[in-house]
Amino acid sequence: MSEHPENYEDVTVYGLDDDVEAEMLHAQNECTFIWSNKEGWPVGVIMSYVFLDGKFWLTATSQRARISAVRRDPRVCIVVTSTGSKMARNKTVTYKGTCTIRDDQATKEWFYPALAAALQEDPKRRAVFAKFLDSPRRVVLEVAPTQRIGYDGGKMGKATAEWMAANGDQSS
Repeated sequence: MSEHPENYEDVTVYGLDDDVEAEMLHAQNECTFIWSNKEGWPVGVIMSYVFLDGKFWLTATSQRARISAVRRDPRVCIVVTSTGSKMARNKTVTYKGTCTIRDDQATKEWFYPALAAALQEDPKRRAVFAKFLDSPRRVVLEVAPTQRIGYDGGKMGKATAEWMAANGDQSS
């Protein structure tokens, strides 16, 4: 990388490239889903997801606090990292978005098998898992991103190493 500041005040120069982001979203199957509770505090949990047609699809049962919170305020946040996937570490993307709660049968019919396929390699286990998901109070969350913040720590590490090699140890 040709440009590197002497500190990390501005890490926006280490953005996540679109192709790496797409690879990460399909290599990973977990995200942090964040919403605001009724007191306005941000709260988050790790959830499994399917990324399809530019949207995140997740599921929970309707008695979960996050569902009533999203009904109150559909503004949410999703964070995905490369940690735990087969990709190189230190890549992350955060999305602000709006969440729509779906409880129609058509959505459930395509989503449950899609989520099962994302989480289960064995076809028999997929079928059992998809059936297990189909419970009376379960809803599907559709998150449409409105803004993204991507970060590639590999770029920062490379730029730092290059800067240090060109400028020597400046610590003394």
